[in-house]
Amino acid sequence: MDPGSAPDRAPAALVLDLDGTLVDTVETRIHAWLDVFEEFDIPATRELVAPMIGIDGKRLARDIAEAAGRPLRGGVDDEIDRRCGEIYESLNQDPQALPGARELLRWLDEGQWPWAIATSSRREQVGTSLKALELGRDPVIVDGSSVEHAKPAPDLLLAAAGELHRSPADCWCVGDSTWDMRAAIAAGMTPIGVTAGAAVPAEVLRQAGAVLVTDTLMELQAELHRRRGGSV
Repeated sequence: MDPGSAPDRAPAALVLDLDGTLVDTVETRIHAWLDVFEEFDIPATRELVAPMIGIDGKRLARDIAEAAGRPLRGGVDDEIDRRCGEIYESLNQDPQALPGARELLRWLDEGQWPWAIATSSRREQVGTSLKALELGRDPVIVDGSSVEHAKPAPDLLLAAAGELHRSPADCWCVGDSTWDMRAAIAAGMTPIGVTAGAAVPAEVLRQAGAVLVTDTLMELQAELHRRRGGSV
């Protein structure tokens, strides 16, 4: 764990990413993107796609196509993004919660600590992964269908803070990608990285602005516990 320069006081609320942060789905996402680019005859490699997981899907489609020298005509980015979601849903049959995810979310609820999920995924792609968390209630979710611009734009995070009735400055944004960190900075939140399900290493998250990087969600829970004075 890297203590970084995270503020020592506890956040008022947490805004958490879904894929790669709470649920171990990053590899499935990568496979879905590679499959859809093959369908659209756009050359792509895992090395190009993996670091982009978590970004707005339409932007991912445009960036990979441009890197391949095949800029997309209007609307094809959305077509590719939607088709990728369909492929992802067909592959994402039995996603697993990352270690400590269920325990962290239960602990937050028991301590009446507000939290929300903010994901660039479209709403129709979220349900299966949520089931893996075995939540006892319907969480606050802001997804890519809810805003005009997904990560790294701050829209998702600002909407989540609004749903929680908390100032963005008092929230920690927890994620596994550089796009989570950049979105957090743009939203005025504290960027926190977790690497257990990430496609990029801790150093890349730090370079993107993370002020605290933990290996696991259990370590994150311990940090929150300490900052709240050791109380639940």
